[in-house]
Amino acid sequence: MRERVLAIVTLIAQYFLEEQEPKSEHDLVEELLSIGFVAEEIDAAFLWLEDEALRPPTDNALAVPVLSHRVFAPDEVRALSCEARGFLIRLRSLGILDEELFEEIVCKSAHSCEEEISLREIKTITVLA
Repeated sequence: MRERVLAIVTLIAQYFLEEQEPKSEHDLVEELLSIGFVAEEIDAAFLWLEDEALRPPTDNALAVPVLSHRVFAPDEVRALSCEARGFLIRLRSLGILDEELFEEIVCKSAHSCEEEISLREIKTITVLA
């Protein structure tokens, strides 16, 4: 079952990274069910994604001081919702994301989507980065 849950996580990530218009959670679940996954596997995948996004930082991560502050470019402000930007800034300030990974997530997010990326979507992208 673990392999199938990871397959679902991968598919969910692909939807968010490749889709022009993001699907609703209901539509995404329906599509996964039609592919042959069962509800328990889909629930497990969503729970895993949520747990990863909300995992508390380690002691080492808290010890990393943030020496600079990131100013978002206008196209990044348009691409990322205020909540998504705040989430990334918080992860960076807690030391969960280093500067390189922070930049990678911002760049991929800002350039991969035509519509504003929500907090939920940025959590998924962050987990998979």
